[in-house]
Amino acid sequence: MKFKVTIEEHISQQFEVEADDERQAEDVAREKYRSGEFVVDNGSLIAAVVQVGYDGPWIDIF
Repeated sequence: MKFKVTIEEHISQQFEVEADDERQAEDVAREKYRSGEFVVDNGSLIAAVVQVGYDGPWIDIF
């Protein structure tokens, strides 16, 4: 038998932004991410999950 499996990885990387408050920092980060200025390219793997089929549960594999 063959099964379709999906593996999803979650990585993180810190960036610094100049802002007056947390809300503005979030807006700046979102804008820089969408424009391609912030790219998670050397991040740390923080989670990995696998799903069998299209509606199976997501299971931790990391």
